[in-house]
Amino acid sequence: MLYWFFVKTLSPLARRRFNPTCVGVENIPKEGGAIIAANHLAVIDDAVIPMTSPRMVHFMGKAEYFEGKGIKGRFKKWWFTQAGVFPVDRSGGSKSLGAMETAREIIENGHVFGIHPEGTRSPDGRLYRGHTGVARLALETGAPIIPTALIGTRDLQQPGQVMPSKGHVTVIYGEPIEVEKHDASELTHEEIRELTDRMMRRIQEMSGQEYVDMYAQTYKKMLKDGAAESDGDGKSAADA
Repeated sequence: MLYWFFVKTLSPLARRRFNPTCVGVENIPKEGGAIIAANHLAVIDDAVIPMTSPRMVHFMGKAEYFEGKGIKGRFKKWWFTQAGVFPVDRSGGSKSLGAMETAREIIENGHVFGIHPEGTRSPDGRLYRGHTGVARLALETGAPIIPTALIGTRDLQQPGQVMPSKGHVTVIYGEPIEVEKHDASELTHEEIRELTDRMMRRIQEMSGQEYVDMYAQTYKKMLKDGAAESDGDGKSAADA
């Protein structure tokens, strides 16, 4: 598969450019379903995790990657599929349920699923409120959550930058958050939210990021609408 082609063939080239330091790789279970939940700072995050994980990690990808026309569109769909990426419609609601069902199948089949709980890249390098989908998946499958901190990837690839710079990144795989499997009908919003917030606190402790109790998508919309005046780092004047 292209995934292992990338890891075995392209990864050495990427390693020389990113010089990754990996901490806590022993926290990734050697077998069985698991969830790697990481902060999201740059596009290269989804390359740094596979090159440091001993197991294949399945990720979601924007549905647009799979909907292109012609030869180029078919090639992109084939490439992402072979690399372990599956589509998600990010408009939310029922359109996103199919992707979560795919994630559930991946976990229940004993594989590792990787996801960014913030739902999008951080607009300014801070850590934003986590969405509850990760916690729900963990509770409904009984899979452990490995809180993961990516450090330095934004320094190598600023928003809008296509080719990342040379430098050094760190990946910290934290101790798994073990959960008991629950029937979906038994879960409460409070339980799911509590697990989500606990996971985000663990990520924040490892990454050292400032935490913002707001969804990143909401903050991005505020910036776009001018409701938050941004300084050079993307932070609003109200946050200073």
